[in-house]
Amino acid sequence: MAQKRTLDAFLAAPPKRRKANEPDDDTGRSEHPSYPFPMANLPAPMARDVSSLPARPGKGINDRPDLDLLHFQPYIPTYMANEMFDFLRSELPFYRVEYEAKRGGLKTHITTPRWTTVFGLDDTSYFDARGSVTDKLSTVKANDRRYDRYPPRPIPQCLDTLRKSTEAATGCKFNFCLVNYYASGADSISFHSDDERFLGAEPAIASFSLGARRDFLMKRRPPRPGESAVAKHAKGVKLTLGSGDMILMRGATQANWLHSIPKRTGKNQQDGGRINITFRKAMIKDGTENYYNYNVGSGPVYRWDQTSRQMVLWEKG
Repeated sequence: MAQKRTLDAFLAAPPKRRKANEPDDDTGRSEHPSYPFPMANLPAPMARDVSSLPARPGKGINDRPDLDLLHFQPYIPTYMANEMFDFLRSELPFYRVEYEAKRGGLKTHITTPRWTTVFGLDDTSYFDARGSVTDKLSTVKANDRRYDRYPPRPIPQCLDTLRKSTEAATGCKFNFCLVNYYASGADSISFHSDDERFLGAEPAIASFSLGARRDFLMKRRPPRPGESAVAKHAKGVKLTLGSGDMILMRGATQANWLHSIPKRTGKNQQDGGRINITFRKAMIKDGTENYYNYNVGSGPVYRWDQTSRQMVLWEKG
């Protein structure tokens, strides 16, 4: 099913570049009580073009033990990816999350080295027609402390359009959208895996890149007792992701491999900014609590300011 959708999209006529004077046909805004402010929907021509993606079929990368990747290079044509980058950076609320963590037995204050935001709701609940969080089993309003601290937020149309396209192209289902904004090469994310229990066994993670090119590194987890010599010495992976590229990580990948976006130094540090969009599926309420805690937190909201070309503190009203 997923392969057929991908090939069909590839063989179909590619999205046409919009003319400079073509009207946006603004279709309104996404609104919800848990949003800090309404977010503009994608212009109708862009939303229409997103539904016809991917631009190219994905290439499998599975030549190492327990590694299963599908690399779309690109998924979104470069001209559209750059347009979407500018749009999302301007429209989404962002956060610089701070939290306490224990490292080496010591309590450490962590400031996330990138801007983050998140939308979605785990598989135990859904948003009803009025936007209320509703329990799937009882079909009544969900009442759980894990939803109280950070009220869940529906995925806005400007991101949900891409989610639907990704589901059709990959055959995977997603209920969460995490967005990272790397303002420069100084922003990064260290080696980690998305293997939390609330994602279930062998989760699929679809990861999009928009904006500046950045290296995506993968390495095998530290060896486990009894692991084969081939797995212990598996060669790492280095991909340079361009604007519009997408990597689908699936199967045993998260359980056995770590990935990171390292810092860029020197002349490459001021790289114009990069947005990373990841779609994933949280199975239980702990997933909702975790994602909002580490991607929204309790700090202030920031929004991109076109004049100063940076994230600035957003104030209501």
